[in-house]
Amino acid sequence: MMGLALSMFIALFAFGHELLGWSDPRGQIQLGLFMAFLFGIVCGYRTRG
Repeated sequence: MMGLALSMFIALFAFGHELLGWSDPRGQIQLGLFMAFLFGIVCGYRTRG
């Protein structure tokens, strides 16, 4: 499951503007994606541990 989540994150982070057609000149969407992924890792670690 982690491999799937990581591959989806990389795809959205690197190619999201091409796949979904958003315009992100200041990088706000990429920052939001990165923070959501980071918080998901932290929450998953705290739930499991």
